[in-house]
Amino acid sequence: MSTFTSIISRMRMRHLRLLIALHEYGTVKQAAEAVALTQPGATKALGEIESMLGVQLFLRTHKGLETTDMGLCAVRYARLIYTDLTHLHEELESMLQGHGGRLSVGLIMGAVPLISTALSRVRKQQPAISIKVVEDTSARLLNLLNQGRLDAAICRSRVNQCQHLYHSLDIHVEELAVICHPGNPLTQQAELTLRDLADTSWIVYPASMPMRLLLEREFHEANLQFPLYPIETASAFASISMLCHDHESVALMSVDASQPFCDAGMVARLPIRLRSRSEPYELVTRKGASLSPVTRLFMQEVTYVGNLQADAEVHIESIQKGIC
Repeated sequence: MSTFTSIISRMRMRHLRLLIALHEYGTVKQAAEAVALTQPGATKALGEIESMLGVQLFLRTHKGLETTDMGLCAVRYARLIYTDLTHLHEELESMLQGHGGRLSVGLIMGAVPLISTALSRVRKQQPAISIKVVEDTSARLLNLLNQGRLDAAICRSRVNQCQHLYHSLDIHVEELAVICHPGNPLTQQAELTLRDLADTSWIVYPASMPMRLLLEREFHEANLQFPLYPIETASAFASISMLCHDHESVALMSVDASQPFCDAGMVARLPIRLRSRSEPYELVTRKGASLSPVTRLFMQEVTYVGNLQADAEVHIESIQKGIC
């Protein structure tokens, strides 16, 4: 493999764009067209990349190109570099136009109320910024963070086996509730156990998601069979919508996320206590990524809302020094 200095001096943006295109299209011809190169030019550029890195990035097969493990690593970093440069251009252009830059954050459903408050505080201090909010599962948010498409995320880094890629700070432990339609007869009970809901229709999170695993553990510890024919969805809106039309089903949701719907009379909380505690969700950033002023402000407001201001200041300072 070439030295770092050699790679820096020889690597060009066209190399990075070509790497990404080769992985996405799987053929030299299509990748070359995507980055405005001739097919011989793309083949030559790929040879240059593999030569300077000293590893084979793609296997040539009769079906096209297959990205090797080394290639996947190179593509991941190519995307990060390309995205960071794109964001650099966007932020500089925004500042030249008198705006305050951009912020892209991701969050899981349970963190919506906390983040709404934090973003409101950010906008009051920096009204001239562009903010993008992505709500998704922890696994997908971490993937977007890896690609450099998010500046920070509120999710659970524990769902990813490569936790060493992130800086994280516990923000909040969710309190969980079982909710249903306000007209469900179960709401008339003064107290319920999971056994009382064993034969009830459930709306649950997809397999392997933390909330699904927690519910499965609850049924197992109560010596009960997990519901055989549940409806699976990771969407809070879909769960609430289905409960509004179904007087019999129940769903597990965080108290914070379900509270506005309970207050509006759309759903009701059942009088049942769960033994398990949800894993805390975290404020997560990508190691190696520099924190823009607006990202630092967002992190400070998130931790302020979560009453973790002292921890946040130490956490952010540690990230900047690279010692976390």
